[in-house]
Amino acid sequence: MDTAIKKIKKPRKGKPIFEGAEWNFDTLKTVFDEVEKIGLRDLKLDVYPNQIEVITAEQMLDAYTSTGMPLMYRHWSFGKQFAQESMSYRRGMRSLAYELVINSNPCISYVMEENSATMQTLVIAHAAFGHNHFFKNNYLFKQWTNADTILDYLAFAKDYVKECEEKHGVEDVEIILDAAHALMRQGISRHPKTPVSSKPAHIAKRKKSRKLHEEATFDDIYRTVPRAPITAGAAEALAAFAAAEEEGLGLPEENVLYFLEKHAPRLKDWQRELIRIVRILAQYFYPQRQTKMMNEGCATFVHYEIMNTLFDRGLITEGSMLEALHLHSSVVMQPGFDDQRYGGINPYALGFAMMRDIKRICEEPTAEDKDWFPDFAGNGDAMGTLKSAWADYRDESFILQFLSPTVIRDMRFFALHDESDEPEVEVTAIHNEMGYRDVRRRLARFYDASVQDPDIRITDADLSGTRRLTLTHTVRDGRLLSKQECDRTLQHLAQLWGHRVKLLEVDAGTGKTLRELEALPLP
Repeated sequence: MDTAIKKIKKPRKGKPIFEGAEWNFDTLKTVFDEVEKIGLRDLKLDVYPNQIEVITAEQMLDAYTSTGMPLMYRHWSFGKQFAQESMSYRRGMRSLAYELVINSNPCISYVMEENSATMQTLVIAHAAFGHNHFFKNNYLFKQWTNADTILDYLAFAKDYVKECEEKHGVEDVEIILDAAHALMRQGISRHPKTPVSSKPAHIAKRKKSRKLHEEATFDDIYRTVPRAPITAGAAEALAAFAAAEEEGLGLPEENVLYFLEKHAPRLKDWQRELIRIVRILAQYFYPQRQTKMMNEGCATFVHYEIMNTLFDRGLITEGSMLEALHLHSSVVMQPGFDDQRYGGINPYALGFAMMRDIKRICEEPTAEDKDWFPDFAGNGDAMGTLKSAWADYRDESFILQFLSPTVIRDMRFFALHDESDEPEVEVTAIHNEMGYRDVRRRLARFYDASVQDPDIRITDADLSGTRRLTLTHTVRDGRLLSKQECDRTLQHLAQLWGHRVKLLEVDAGTGKTLRELEALPLP
């Protein structure tokens, strides 16, 4: 007891880098320097160079209602979302994000000028070092995004859309963008392909090459050649040509926007480029959807460690630490299922709980931990274990590998099975050996994007005959698509394709066709 009291009363060294809520740019620079020392020297984080932008509340609203990017083309949907979010904020119905961070090199972090000095310290630690490290090191971001070129590409996209609006009219550009935005969730390749450069100079070179090829191979005389009657042999040749053509399309194709960009019969070059812009943005955000819980857990763990280290070294006051703990506890709070604030599992809460638990298992494992995690329990290298996990896993696999019985108990997880035609709900997994494993498996499946997203693929495209495009939705667990949403999206797809589009919904188990929907392009 005496030792503990002496430890608590031990005077903290160092002079606070700020006192009170007020700050200026010199304060912000000092804060950043101290946070950077701890992030790089103590935690040994590996980050992109940082760029901190101080913005107003209205600029923050504008930023995250236009996909959170610093440069973005104009579209009416961004303005509509801004008006809705702004109205909710001014009525006190919602709060604003404390920060916004961009996966780019340099890594851009937005912080609001309304933030207190303590909050600025916390969000710089959270975004500029936590998220930054995760963006730079996680395999999905390495595989699917290019932080070095994204800002240049966004500048190109913004200028290109503006140029198209001036040349072809705002309405014609919006028709293409509306349709492409409606198909963004189906504009993703879930399996890596050979990357194509998205640098503006390379894009211009590809466009020029395509144009030169079209000019070199065009001959107007073929338009005047009379057509001979189709013989049986010619019909067979045409059929063989159609089969070869279909094989060359690489069907089935999961990336609908990619297929339209390459093969839609009626699209002009500028329209294909607009689809490509939307497709690249959809692909850029795909890793973020798969790592939301891990990414936020990593950033929250990092800011928690940095703020505590600043306090231990006497660089922030007790009042600032209390404010930081209040902000932190608000972020990681998990409302109960019967709380009106409940919106599912808070990714900050689960992510932070798992990160802290991994640190505990590395440093102070129990017998249960050694049973469940023999590879790293008691290894004494918490940061090494965490950094390895941040680099090599996504939400689903991270939960399968690292969710412990301790976290399951602390968060009171269990499994329910509910059938709508049954009067009772069955509890299928409780807090025992089998129950822990079942809960872990079910929770991991909940975070699996391939399970949550509908499996829709282009399965047939008749380019030489009727030009009809056929898509197949493989139905899991009997869950059909919403007909209203489906009809609207098919209409957008038909507008881009230029001909009839058909969607088949097929049961994954039996192969039976459950529903057929069709759409024609509007005149």
